[in-house]
Amino acid sequence: MKIKKYNREKAVAYAKKWAYSRNPKYYNYDKIGGDCTNFISQCIYAGSGIMNYNENGWYYKNANNKSPSWTGVEFLYNFIVQNKGISIFGKEVDDNQVDIGDIIQLSFDGNIYGHTLIIVNRENLSIASHTFDSYDRKLSSYNYRKARFIHIEGVRN
Repeated sequence: MKIKKYNREKAVAYAKKWAYSRNPKYYNYDKIGGDCTNFISQCIYAGSGIMNYNENGWYYKNANNKSPSWTGVEFLYNFIVQNKGISIFGKEVDDNQVDIGDIIQLSFDGNIYGHTLIIVNRENLSIASHTFDSYDRKLSSYNYRKARFIHIEGVRN
């Protein structure tokens, strides 16, 4: 397998384009639990260009044919940090080790992570997200108990 660079600029450009609207190619999950991880998966895909169609992979074909990791906070985390196959892979890092295009997940109760964000500005740690639609919103404006930072190291193809 070859490893290629994750295109952080493309991921952020996608986030900017679709932060306040919905790409019609993808189902909008706002009314059934939230659209945050779906949106972040779209951003990551824009920067990686490769899905993983394996049983425990990361992919989207349509609203009813997608991997749990495409829309589920914990599932996305587990896919990124455990993936040894094709597509994106990464690791949990400290907040000073992230870059644009990397992911932040928030826990509002201190136990369960329930919101996924993408970093669009490293200097002031600003994010983009759906469900609570935003672009260039400071992470510090959220009221949360815990955050985890996921650095995407590359893409296998």
